[in-house]
Amino acid sequence: MYWTLELASYLEDAPWPATQEELIDFAMRTGAPLEVVENLQAIEDEDESYDSIEEIWPDYPSKEDFFFNEDEY
Repeated sequence: MYWTLELASYLEDAPWPATQEELIDFAMRTGAPLEVVENLQAIEDEDESYDSIEEIWPDYPSKEDFFFNEDEY
């Protein structure tokens, strides 16, 4: 299982909290690439409910990880 920013971005609008099955269904309905569905299927805890992408991909960058000042724009 591997995640990239592009792949994870397909789950930004997912209906959190969600189970693995709900996330797979969401990814398929929204036309996410096959890699997203495969990554979700590779999750071992099938019955767990996830509150955000960070629980699936702990290294998902947050807004604080980007070095720009939103006030400047």
